[in-house]
Order: sequence, then C-alpha cells, then structure tokens
Amino acid sequence: MQKSILIILTTGMVLASCGRVAESRLNPFNWFGQSERETVVADAPIAQERRPLMTDIVSLNVERTPSGAIIKAVGLPPTQGFWDAELVRVETEDPSIALYDFRVTPPLRRSAVSTQASREVIVATSLNNIALQTIRQIVVRGQNVQRVVRR
Repeated sequence: MQKSILIILTTGMVLASCGRVAESRLNPFNWFGQSERETVVADAPIAQERRPLMTDIVSLNVERTPSGAIIKAVGLPPTQGFWDAELVRVETEDPSIALYDFRVTPPLRRSAVSTQASREVIVATSLNNIALQTIRQIVVRGQNVQRVVRR
C-alpha cells in the first residue's frame, strides 16, 4: 500500500514539473532555436583570410556538451573538391553575437558538379561554457547567405 502511494506521488510530482522544464533552459530543445536563412549584411566585419567564403550555408546546428557547445555547419559549394574548410571567428562589437565566416579552399583543378550530398562540406567548432554565458546569437556567414540561431 505504501509503495503504491509513493509511486503515485512521485509520478504526480514529475508530471507537475513538466510544464516548467519545457520552458526552461534545462530543456535542450529550448537552448538554441532552429537556424534561419538570411542575406549577408554588407557592413559586417570581414576576417582577413586567403580562403574564400562558402557559397551557400545549408544548415547550422548548435549541440550542447558538458563543457559548452559544438557549432556544426553544412556548406554547399558549386562543385566537388572543396577542402580545408573552417569556421573562422570574426570579432564583433556586440559580445552577445558569435560571428563565424565559413571559409573553404576551392579545388585545384576543375571538378564535377554531381549531387548535392556529394558536394556538401561539414565543419564544426566549439565554444566553452564561459564564452556561452554572454552569447545570445550565433551567425555563420557564407558568400551569399548566412545562417543564424538565437536563444
């Protein structure tokens, strides 16, 4: 009898707390939202880099880790063979924005176009918890478009 009452009370407490957890920062689905596609802002600072910007940014995801977050972006170049890809951090005046340029080296020779899946380039970088305390927006910029996630 006591075991049944304990189970009922525990279940009730768990269900009652679901509403609060769904809206809290503990819920991983509320941490950073879905990425949005935007046009590139012309007056934003540009990192000095020998590699050109990725043509198109297909997706941007931020995954939480115990030590911070992993920022993962998928770019789509015009042909196969692009390499040496990296998210290069660009300093901004606003500390709540983490701005990255998606840089990539083009192929040394002419390459085939082929399918989108065969051309996609995936890059990632990490941010620690200390850096994430002030960041409210992560932007990954390409040549024509940028992707933004906000919290």
